[in-house]
Amino acid sequence: MERIDHMEHLDRRLVDELARAARETIREELREQTRRQRRTAMLYAASGALALYAGAAVAVAAGLALGIGLPDWAAALITAAVLGAAAYLVRNAAKPRPARPGEAHGPLAGNAPSGTSGTARQYPPVPPMPPVAPGAPLPRRGEAPHEGGVDPRDPHPHG
Repeated sequence: MERIDHMEHLDRRLVDELARAARETIREELREQTRRQRRTAMLYAASGALALYAGAAVAVAAGLALGIGLPDWAAALITAAVLGAAAYLVRNAAKPRPARPGEAHGPLAGNAPSGTSGTARQYPPVPPMPPVAPGAPLPRRGEAPHEGGVDPRDPHPHG
């Protein structure tokens, strides 16, 4: 019995050592991933700042070009109006649109199967039924119409 207790103690120590090693490995890997993501985020931020300055330089150039034939205040006003209109269009493109009647809403609305033109059904599909002869009784729900529109179980088929 003493040998079994000794083996259990070794097993517990081994499990603890493996858990510690796994935690350290995961912690180091997460640190490395965080370091890479931080670097990527800084590069994106720098790229955005440079793009902002480039856009400002283009706006100044457009204003100066307009200033050749117009007074400076008019060139600045036109440039501001164009930039304001562009900002308005971009903002509207980013706003979520309310769903039109017949369109699906919710988290799965954009996951419609291909070929459904982006709209999802809001009811289960109903299988098509063969045509029923004029004047024939309609089949009960879930039943197919009978041959010739006559139900063989009906005791008075023509009455």
